[in-house]
Amino acid sequence: MLAIIDYGMGNLHSVAKAFARLNNEAGSQYEIVVTSDPAVIRQATKAVLPGVGAFGDCMANLADYGLIDCIKEVAGRGTPFFGICLGLQLLFDGSEEAPGVAGLGILPGKVCKIIAPGLKIPHMGWNSLELRTASQLFTGLPPAPYVYFVHSYHAIPEDAGVVTAVTDYGGAVTAAVGCGNVQAVQFHPEKSSAAGLTILANFLVR
Repeated sequence: MLAIIDYGMGNLHSVAKAFARLNNEAGSQYEIVVTSDPAVIRQATKAVLPGVGAFGDCMANLADYGLIDCIKEVAGRGTPFFGICLGLQLLFDGSEEAPGVAGLGILPGKVCKIIAPGLKIPHMGWNSLELRTASQLFTGLPPAPYVYFVHSYHAIPEDAGVVTAVTDYGGAVTAAVGCGNVQAVQFHPEKSSAAGLTILANFLVR
């Protein structure tokens, strides 16, 4: 079972639809479930944390749904875990967007406003990736693949070695992170054409 975590915010249906399509094309046997039930998430073979919106609101919703301890448990015990967009940012200790609000703290570091003088914020649209570290998510991608971003903040991990890809927007901006079973991307793979579908397929079947 692949559980897509529902906490009342995020692009759940487009993510679920993309995974369902890939599941069928690959002939795999995953059950794709959109759920807010901690018991179901704990039973999942793989888990996905999507996210759209503000950091503080999302953390408040995770708390209201009783999902914070569940997510930490699932990620901590080695279940393959994939964060998308704000779902990447929530993995860290906190964000400048919501001072004083604790993140999930699964990856040490903070989320900071993008500093890009002369460029519009939010960073919105297609941009290429610089793949920095080997990741199963990037298997089969062409050099410098283009993916779709919509964000004003990016993660700055304490350990720069967990950054698996960056994009150039007035300087290097964190585009993907990975540490063991926990992988996450700042962009929207479900909106990123063939490159994005390759990334989702890699998480689903590898």
